Amino acid sequence: MQLQRLLSYTRKAVDEYNMIEEGDHIAVGISGGKDSLTLLYALHGLKRFYPKRFELSAVTVDLGFEDFDLSPVEALCRELSVPYRIVPSEIYDILFNVRKESNPCSLCAKMRKGALNQAVKEMGCNKVAYAHHKDDIIETMLLSLIFEGRFHSFSPKTYLDRMDLTVIRPLMFVDEMDVIGFRNKYDLPVVKSKCPVDGYTKRQYAKDLLRQLNQDHPGVKERMFHAILNGNISGWPERCIRQREKDSGRH
Repeated sequence: MQLQRLLSYTRKAVDEYNMIEEGDHIAVGISGGKDSLTLLYALHGLKRFYPKRFELSAVTVDLGFEDFDLSPVEALCRELSVPYRIVPSEIYDILFNVRKESNPCSLCAKMRKGALNQAVKEMGCNKVAYAHHKDDIIETMLLSLIFEGRFHSFSPKTYLDRMDLTVIRPLMFVDEMDVIGFRNKYDLPVVKSKCPVDGYTKRQYAKDLLRQLNQDHPGVKERMFHAILNGNISGWPERCIRQREKDSGRH
C-alpha cells in the first residue's frame, strides 16, 4: 500500500468521525508492531496538510519483557521528529510470575491501557490514537457475538470522562492486508512481540474465523464491516458522511 492511499483512508476516518480538532495534542500508542507504526506514519503524514493543526507525540508502555529492544522505534521517531516516551512497567512480572495468569489478555490490556492513558495525560495530550484497523473492528464484533451474546465493537472515538481523554482509531477503514503491505513497502522497524501467549488467544481465534469465512463466502468481511457501521451500536458517534461529501464537492 502506498502512503497516499494510507493517508486517504486515515483522513476518511478522521473526517467522518470528527476525530481531530484544532489544537489537539495526540499521542500515538506504540506497541512496536506493524499496526501502531503504520498509524504513526499515517498521522505524521496527515499533520502536514490537514486543515486543523495538531501536535503529535508517541508513547510505549514497556511491559517488562526481556530483550524487548525499542531502539528501532526510537530511531524512527527521531527521523520523523516526533517526541517519544517509553514508560517502564512490571506488567509482565505481575501477570506471569506473581499472579501466574492462565488467561492474561484481558487484565494485561486493562493494565497497559491504564499506564498508557496516565502517561498520555502527563505528556499534556488530550487525545490518544489506537492502531485498531478494519479487521480488528470486525473481529471484536465476532468475539462479542460469540462470547457475550451481543452485537458490539469498539467505537471510532470514545471520550473517557474520568481521564478527560479522547481515544481515536484513525485506521478503522484500513484492511490488515494493506497494513502488511505498507510495512513491507516502507520497511517499518517492527519490534516482535515477546508475549508468551501471542497467537494463542480468543482474538487469534476470531482472526482465523474471519479469514475462513471470507474464503468460503468472498466479500463477507466487507458486509460485516458495513453492518457494524450501520448498526447503531451504543456509544458510537454519528457519522458525518454528508458533510464530507459536501466539502469534497467544493474542490
